[in-house]
Amino acid sequence: MSAALITPDLVAVDLVVTDRDDATRQLIDLLAAAGRVTDAAGFQTDVRARETQMATGMPGGIGLPHARSEHVTAPSLAVGTLRDGVDWGAPDGPARLVFLIAAPAGGDADNLTILAALARRLVHESFRTALLEAPDAGTVADIVTREVVPS
Repeated sequence: MSAALITPDLVAVDLVVTDRDDATRQLIDLLAAAGRVTDAAGFQTDVRARETQMATGMPGGIGLPHARSEHVTAPSLAVGTLRDGVDWGAPDGPARLVFLIAAPAGGDADNLTILAALARRLVHESFRTALLEAPDAGTVADIVTREVVPS
């Protein structure tokens, strides 16, 4: 991967959202502003289509929307910490951490690698707590880079 998977401009701390569509859209807007998504509406359609196949809420207050899309220019991870949780379809309640994985249409391996690395860390409460308590976007990006991104 040439571009960093996550940078501070792809993180939103203490987001105020109305529902999971709103949360996803705000994270897509970060990806678009960074030039990693060429068509925000088109990518949101792809993410919604993926969400209809299977809910991407995980235990521990996690939303994990993801999609491969022709509108994505580089494998990317946008992260949002939510002030108030929103229903993401997880059996244990609302999500307060949202990880939006954006992979180029041909990026099967990238998407699965990111998803697997995230899943391994998200089972640890200390990892989730560190992200929720992070004071700013730079800290969140640093934690994710250190704990998730393959070196």
